[in-house]
Amino acid sequence: MADTDDINPSHGEAEHEIISAALEIEQLDVNLYRSKSLWLPSEARGVFGGQVISQALLAATKSVPEEYAAHSYFLLSAKASQPIIYSVDRVRQGKTYATRAVKASQSGHIIFILLCSFQIPEPSRHRHQWPFPSNVPDPEQCETALQRYQRISALPGLGEKALKTLEGSLKDRMKSPIEQRFAARVKGEHGSIVAMHWMKARHIPKFGAPFQKAILAYLSDLQLLGLAAQTLGLRFTDERPERKLGMLSTVDHSIWYYNHEFDCADWLLYVMESSSSGMGRALVHGRLYTRDCTLVAVVSQEGVVRAAVENGTSKAKL
Repeated sequence: MADTDDINPSHGEAEHEIISAALEIEQLDVNLYRSKSLWLPSEARGVFGGQVISQALLAATKSVPEEYAAHSYFLLSAKASQPIIYSVDRVRQGKTYATRAVKASQSGHIIFILLCSFQIPEPSRHRHQWPFPSNVPDPEQCETALQRYQRISALPGLGEKALKTLEGSLKDRMKSPIEQRFAARVKGEHGSIVAMHWMKARHIPKFGAPFQKAILAYLSDLQLLGLAAQTLGLRFTDERPERKLGMLSTVDHSIWYYNHEFDCADWLLYVMESSSSGMGRALVHGRLYTRDCTLVAVVSQEGVVRAAVENGTSKAKL
């Protein structure tokens, strides 16, 4: 069979052409907000997690101007057929730091919890960061989604199911508010796969820092957990039960922001690597850089990654 790593459905692709529509929430009362649109990715168990994270982050931001870290926990799959209600708890308000907790619910059930910290920016001469990867092609040199589709669909050995998955992925990417271009996949220092993708929001005006961070939260859920499955050699399109990906679902997702001046209208390089997997779970880490090599955010995500059949037993539910 041909290598189909590149045509696995990513862990979420948006359907909205404008990112502001995907992130939009309406205020119902003090500290109470409701989603206006939700998107269910193809072959997904629930609403795209990045959309829930970003909407919850925006709800929390309504009471504080700047955040520096967000830690989220997915409890139940969200339905796209009904809105999500976001309730904000103002846990702590200090002079420099503040803490907010957001609970997202549907039909009386809490489906998601976000704990985020806010900080008044502190200028400092003392900084360091992990370096920007070497030999990464510029986004203009990388394939577009259509070019990638045309190349991979021409590979020999692709079955009907793989082609159908590929076509669905292309449709998602063409409609997405986030443009993605695959940059590189290399072997990491410890033998794991390191994947790099250029990402940017399509056709957006100059937003302020809080909304830029919400957009980054949205795109930070793209591709990430899928890399763990690829590292394990699991694919949705593989017909061998022990190699067929049976479940991919986020458990928790954390973001640390180290810059307030990035613009998601310009390309960001997302560098991803899975550090560990086992017991049906996997841990993945990501770093987001601007084109001038500035590290603006660090991401970690843990999720359920299961083969269709584990130890002779089908595992289809959480």
